[in-house]
Amino acid sequence: MPKLTLVPRSLTVRVIALSTIWAVVALIVIATVITTLYRQASERGFESLLSAHLFNLISSVSVSESGALIGSPDLGNLRFSRPGSGWYWAVEPVSQGLNGELRSPSMFKPIPSPSAFEVPFNAEFRRSYTAGGLSGEELEVIEAEFVLDARNRIARFRVMGNLSELEAEIGSFERSLYTYLSIFGVGMIAINAVAILFGLQPLQRVRNALAMVREGTAQRLDGSFPAEIEPLANETNALIENNRRIVERSRTQVGNLAHSLKTPLAVLLNEGRLIGGDKGRLITEQAASMQTQLEHYLQRARIAAQRDSVVYRTPVAALLQRMVRVMEKLNPDTRLGLSLPAEEILFAGEREDLEEISGNLLENAMKWAKSAVQVSVAASGDNGGNFVLSIEDDGPGIPEHKAREALKRGKRLDETKPGTGLGLAIVSDLVKEYGGRLALERSALGGLRASVELKRAQ
Repeated sequence: MPKLTLVPRSLTVRVIALSTIWAVVALIVIATVITTLYRQASERGFESLLSAHLFNLISSVSVSESGALIGSPDLGNLRFSRPGSGWYWAVEPVSQGLNGELRSPSMFKPIPSPSAFEVPFNAEFRRSYTAGGLSGEELEVIEAEFVLDARNRIARFRVMGNLSELEAEIGSFERSLYTYLSIFGVGMIAINAVAILFGLQPLQRVRNALAMVREGTAQRLDGSFPAEIEPLANETNALIENNRRIVERSRTQVGNLAHSLKTPLAVLLNEGRLIGGDKGRLITEQAASMQTQLEHYLQRARIAAQRDSVVYRTPVAALLQRMVRVMEKLNPDTRLGLSLPAEEILFAGEREDLEEISGNLLENAMKWAKSAVQVSVAASGDNGGNFVLSIEDDGPGIPEHKAREALKRGKRLDETKPGTGLGLAIVSDLVKEYGGRLALERSALGGLRASVELKRAQ
């Protein structure tokens, strides 16, 4: 069962995801800080404006001889003249002996103020609070009580600003800020992703170069790589070269062994023939068996040496077509069919090994077939990573309980037929060395169906 993890395996996805998360968090923090600072500055400016209007209002009002409030305050803002604008001022008497009330033209009816118990004055006899406006708006009110003359007559001065306008301006700024930061963030993330993808391109080139080495279309990692990746490419090339030297040295030693044993075996075979009789035949048979075993295990050593190194590429269709033509000439009385897929299939191994596998199976099928043999190839495995070579005949077949016996070296199920009993065993060994699978089953033709699944070169 695959291990579940929240961390993606792709380095590209990790870097882009982390950079995107960081960009989003950073932009959110920046937006929050800017809007907070803008709100604080706007509120301070709003309060400062109301305070300036309040001082201007106080300086514009006086008391007449009759004790009436008089004055024509001009606060320099036309909104105080527009009814229901949300900007108002009012002057109201507090002490006895003072009468009358002054209001801005925009204030067409009184706006009540809370009691001193609800909102107390500070040491400077000033206070601020919010109230409801004449048109449903929210007001910010700054209020002060001031002594107007030597008789200590006191009036209450109020200046009211439209707080809803301020909130609307702040909201508009926040929306504009979020829009611009979002556009900037999307652009920054896109540019960052492009930069990361561009920066990781050398890794993709290394991967493609390794795939070419693996497939046998290249011998080393070629190309120019950045300074950070060049040591990796150099070490990989050194590893490939070292592995190649090991393989070549192993092959040389195997060849030397074969050459050194070839002459003694040939001498034994000749001596056996010269001696004649039972003793000579025994010597000849054993020497021939030794020669066969030697070639077989030398071949296994060759495959083991090349396995997991450079992958060879052998076209399957061309090889089978040639072998079928040869078999048709050798067995004209047997009908031989060949079924190949439309796509080209390459065997991830050497041509000689595929020839031996298919040749042994074909020879075995032709030997036991009554009148027909069918050869077919098809892709298999996940994403077509393998292919299956099937050879069927209409002979007697092999019982299921004897299929395993047929794969044993030197085992012959029918002594009346010519052969050494090594064909299926050699095929089985070769298939195992390549990590494949051999199956002996009942054929739809009535005889044996030998299926070999091998790795496919991409």
